[in-house]
Amino acid sequence: MKEEYLRVFAAIAAIPPGRVASYGAIAARAGLPGRARLVGRLLGEVPDGMVLPWFRVLRSSGQIAMAPGSRGYREQCRLLKAEGVEVKNGRVPLSRFGLDADIDHAIWGMPES
Repeated sequence: MKEEYLRVFAAIAAIPPGRVASYGAIAARAGLPGRARLVGRLLGEVPDGMVLPWFRVLRSSGQIAMAPGSRGYREQCRLLKAEGVEVKNGRVPLSRFGLDADIDHAIWGMPES
């Protein structure tokens, strides 16, 4: 397996419970800026035996990428809510649940929305 793929999988695995990240943020953390589509493709090709928190990866808008009402969409919503993540109409407020939300607050003192 390519080393860049392993970096993507490691970046996904590092998303802590109760947090989410966009496909693009995962690509950037894996050292592959601009490769968000690669992240999406790799999520569909996870090797057997590898368990990843796939449900913590969203579109850059915070929107769930799967079709509303689909089995995967419902499962992703259920798993996120089980971790305390707010999901409203298939969207997660990244300002509160995104990986960098705490960093922004610590640096800039931005009020929580």
